[in-house]
Amino acid sequence: MNIKIDATENGGEYLVSVSGELDVYTAPELKKVFEPVAAAGEHNLIVDLSELSYMDSTGLGIFVGTLKDLNKYDKELHVLGVNDRILKLFEITGLRDLMYVNKKSEVD
Repeated sequence: MNIKIDATENGGEYLVSVSGELDVYTAPELKKVFEPVAAAGEHNLIVDLSELSYMDSTGLGIFVGTLKDLNKYDKELHVLGVNDRILKLFEITGLRDLMYVNKKSEVD
């Protein structure tokens, strides 16, 4: 399993692009990127998953924990560029109702 993560700060937002597969083996790498951003509470987190081919429940757990931390500071989590399979994960778990999730790769 492999994952590639690119992260940059842009004003009030922290942009993260994730490609490859997000599962029990690779999720800790994404958590290392998300945790300090969420704990600082200074940025909205924009995550582009347009190059992510697979995500399991461990990956969803990373998003849940990050959202919880961001909510403490009234910051937002936007998940963009999701494919149909990953979108379905967000829908059946109810997470789509708690954060901004979109198939497009840009914020409206």
